[in-house]
Amino acid sequence: MKINHLTSAEENLMKLFWKLESFYLKDIMEQHPEPKPHQNTVSTYLKILVEKGYLSTEKEGRIFKYTVLVPLEEYRKFLLKEISHHFFNDSGKEILEFLFNENLISQEDLRGYFDLKN
Repeated sequence: MKINHLTSAEENLMKLFWKLESFYLKDIMEQHPEPKPHQNTVSTYLKILVEKGYLSTEKEGRIFKYTVLVPLEEYRKFLLKEISHHFFNDSGKEILEFLFNENLISQEDLRGYFDLKN
């Protein structure tokens, strides 16, 4: 599956959609935090996200039901691979060094992770 880049606005909406998984426009309008975007704005983004392959639509009478096609984990993997390729020479070691240097991960974090895996 080819994953396309999202704008920050599309990504913010997708965060809500990943929680809902399957929804109608009214669900989005109810669940979206304040300040709520205009319904036409959301409709435009829904159309774009369908075109980009993130959502599918199913017509139910006069309304559409939307379903997420790209799971959050797949999008995360896509982003991490992009970052790795563009900023860390596809090197996991460089990524870990950066995370350590920026105090975003600790040796205890890794020890705990590997203890759980064994």
